[in-house]
Amino acid sequence: MSTIRTRAIALATAPLLSFDNAKSLLFLYVVLTNFLKVQRHLRARGIVASAREVYAWIARRVLLLVLRLPSYASKVDTQMNQAKLDIENKLVPKGADVVRHLSLPDQGKTPEWIFSQMDVMDTELGTHANWRHGKLSGAVYHGGEELEKVIVQAYQRYCVSNPLHPDVFPAIRKMEAEIVAMCLKLYNNPTGAGTMTSGGTESIIMAIKTIIPSSAHAAFDKGAAYFKIKVHTLPVDRVTRRVDLKRVKCAINPNTIMLVGSAINFPDGNQDDIAALSQLASYYKIGLHVDCCLGSFIVPYLEKAGLASGENGKYKLLPFDFRVPGVTSISCDTHKGTSVIMYRDAELRKYQYYVNPNWSGGVYGSPSFSGSRPGALIAGTWAVMQYMGDEGYLESCRSIVKSARMIANTIVESIPELYILGSPPASVVAFASKHPKVNVLEVGDAMAQRGWHLNALSNPPAVHIACTRLTVSMVDTFLADLKDAVREAKIAPSGTGTMVSLYGLGQSSAVGPSMVGQLATAFLDALYKA
Repeated sequence: MSTIRTRAIALATAPLLSFDNAKSLLFLYVVLTNFLKVQRHLRARGIVASAREVYAWIARRVLLLVLRLPSYASKVDTQMNQAKLDIENKLVPKGADVVRHLSLPDQGKTPEWIFSQMDVMDTELGTHANWRHGKLSGAVYHGGEELEKVIVQAYQRYCVSNPLHPDVFPAIRKMEAEIVAMCLKLYNNPTGAGTMTSGGTESIIMAIKTIIPSSAHAAFDKGAAYFKIKVHTLPVDRVTRRVDLKRVKCAINPNTIMLVGSAINFPDGNQDDIAALSQLASYYKIGLHVDCCLGSFIVPYLEKAGLASGENGKYKLLPFDFRVPGVTSISCDTHKGTSVIMYRDAELRKYQYYVNPNWSGGVYGSPSFSGSRPGALIAGTWAVMQYMGDEGYLESCRSIVKSARMIANTIVESIPELYILGSPPASVVAFASKHPKVNVLEVGDAMAQRGWHLNALSNPPAVHIACTRLTVSMVDTFLADLKDAVREAKIAPSGTGTMVSLYGLGQSSAVGPSMVGQLATAFLDALYKA
């Protein structure tokens, strides 16, 4: 502080435009700016959490230096390269029989040849999951064969349409506007405004925020990384799985642009206290975004289905939509290659638009990231919503949520080694282990051996299933397999499954997340290996 005081005195006595004066101003600016950043970080994270972050940063740096030593570097590189090769081998078909189409054919191919090649590609990796069997967590939102035919016909009818040209494709413009209107009414804001996007991630990025629960979707971090916005990721309560409201209040500062809550969140299917977040947002005059991408057409129907009150003190749904006064935007995913971002009013929506009246190619405007968009996806979404209708969505909500609650209740009552994370009100159920000899990731790997494709979670280690209409007929099979998987993980854990290997690596040391990040990058690279 004596140095700063000396600089301040020198600043007061020196000529106003001197070089030394400028240096002193720059020094004070750097010191004060960084002091403010540290102060805000400490206020948001707390002293204990901040100390843990500093310790983890130091430990990571030290371990990375150690791993660069020749005796360790070659071993680590060998193991990482083998892991990357394993990832590639699981995704990329190889062998003498595999035909790779790396350049355009000299002559165009017939439709028969094209579809025969698709048949070949479907089987090149050997046996793989058949989504129609229903052993999936989310991923496929299938409404039956008749609806599938409706979607295909809608796609075919508008396969070359582009909503960037509404004068050429007026039906697509009308369908898009009607989809947004139907969603606004579903979320109790018929006079609001919105647009369609390419998916839940783009909807979230369109309304990017700064203070989020640790259970919020990764797309918030993704958008903040793109736009260089600081994100305060705050912990959720270990029991309720809702964001810590005291931490949220402490994290709010003059730079805060918006708060985030989920209804429901992706990891464990619980929801934040949107009404309480709304009070904070209203008091500090900032926005509140509610991510309903996973709950989309289920959560709004819980009340009408008679399921919003829960059962036996569990699974109660809290207020979440535009009836909560502080909510300024909501993202809703159609899971048909499109999504909807909704705002309380049209004035807020204007900030999402991009308009350039000075471009040499003419006046340019687009409502979201994309310029040209596939109108066929909009037509398919509109067709699905018309086909399902209010009663169809209501029945889907009722059957899916009852299936999820049957899974949760059976785990609580019949599988003592596991427990349910929070009190999920809708379609997602996450379970973790409370038995010292049961690694829940081993359970996940054992379920994979039985054909199930579930999601692994971290902090705490857990596994979740997102129930869909495909799950409804598979509940008994899921529970029987889960009981067997728990028994297997308890008696004879393999220690070699994907969940144990990948997520175990992430928790193994301070550099674990960095190594997992390298493997995730290798996975993305493998997706584009022809």
